[in-house]
Amino acid sequence: MQKIYFYITTPLYAASAKPLLGHACAALAADIMARHKRARQIPVFFQTGTDEHGAEIENKAGENGMPPQSWCDSGAGELRTLWKLLNISPDHFIRTTGGTHEAAAQAAFEKLIASGDIYPGKPGGRQDRSREEPYFFRLSKYEKNLLAHYAANPLFLAPGRAARETAGLTGSGLEDLPVSRTATAWGIKVPSNPAHAIAPWFGALMGYATGPGYDPGKASDSFQMKWPADIQLAGRDALRLHAVVWPALLMALGLKPPKMIFVHGDWTVDGKKISGTEAAADLLPDLVREYGADALRYFLFREVPFGADGIFSRAALIRRYDADLAGGLGDLFSKVLGMVQKYLGDRLPDKPENAELFEELSSLGPEINAKIDAMRFSEALDGIWRAVGSLNKKIDRKKPWELAEMEPVELKLFLHDLVWCLRVIAGWIYPFMPDTATRMQLGLAVGRTAAGGFDIQKPHPLFPRK
Repeated sequence: MQKIYFYITTPLYAASAKPLLGHACAALAADIMARHKRARQIPVFFQTGTDEHGAEIENKAGENGMPPQSWCDSGAGELRTLWKLLNISPDHFIRTTGGTHEAAAQAAFEKLIASGDIYPGKPGGRQDRSREEPYFFRLSKYEKNLLAHYAANPLFLAPGRAARETAGLTGSGLEDLPVSRTATAWGIKVPSNPAHAIAPWFGALMGYATGPGYDPGKASDSFQMKWPADIQLAGRDALRLHAVVWPALLMALGLKPPKMIFVHGDWTVDGKKISGTEAAADLLPDLVREYGADALRYFLFREVPFGADGIFSRAALIRRYDADLAGGLGDLFSKVLGMVQKYLGDRLPDKPENAELFEELSSLGPEINAKIDAMRFSEALDGIWRAVGSLNKKIDRKKPWELAEMEPVELKLFLHDLVWCLRVIAGWIYPFMPDTATRMQLGLAVGRTAAGGFDIQKPHPLFPRK
């Protein structure tokens, strides 16, 4: 039986430039969704990678005294290093200079030539024999099909403003697009006319669907292994390419469009859009070394709704770190484990009795899961941190230090309840903060005792105060 994957793909990042903070957020969002699905036993295929063809890359490589392939190798290596630093773990990292991908892009191009969806000459089929004209993709043919698809699939484009903008772009009329170049040596050659290189945008788009298992000779069958993507992430600056050109290209190939294209916003640093020299590759490593990858992941998705524009500032990150992480979750975790050590001798039962807090907290799970499924990450985190705050207040009201003298049995039940609540919270935060969630679980229960309970580790503070 064919295995069905939940397929998530991010934009292919140009090897000619360092990724921006918005790019990193898109990859982080895909990683959050992948971890969320896997935690619920849903198989996931998460793909990211690099777009490595075109004159810009050829020129950049020349300026740096490197062959284009070496330049691309370096850029792809830097991106892999950054993703690892941020704890982003794709199932597949595609490079458009890979042989399998190049063959797939060539096969798709020739198929569209044969069908007439790609034609040589000027738009409309006119040709000037005095010079080499590019090939064109017959985008205008798919205007009605695209509008019908948008209408029939209201969740195809998100957030809503992206859907409205795309419908407006398409409804105002589409023109055929040049899809080859003759002046660029660094590119995928058109097999039937090697004087032409396939336009980089065509090769990059095909990269979303030419992952492992793709057979260019059996495109329709092999795409079904993982395609169509359930969620395809895209930047706002490439909205037309992803939301108009790409689904039209898939329609021309007889393939399904992705189920959803989610358009992420831009980030500015202290009010200024990050330039190439202030890219994520320069900004993020220092922040990770100082605050940790989990704190940064939390900040980026708690501070701003995913899909909206954001303003990054170190001061805002510090405020979130101090209040939410060190002072919220960190304090709660330390207080509970400290009380377990002091009042229960580090021993906990397998399951608490009369776990009112645990039952109340668990009832919030479906709502939090639904918000993550809808990529409403900030709302999910808001709900989780309301629960953290509620537990901290409950401890203050219960005054365990007084219960220890007057109601030791009630204190024991209360602490059992709190520990199981922390396990729920650890599960909720895992997609966003995987290392923190793991440390919480290890700290709460690691080995059975002879009495049938669990010994507790003595973990370091989750978020040491700065």
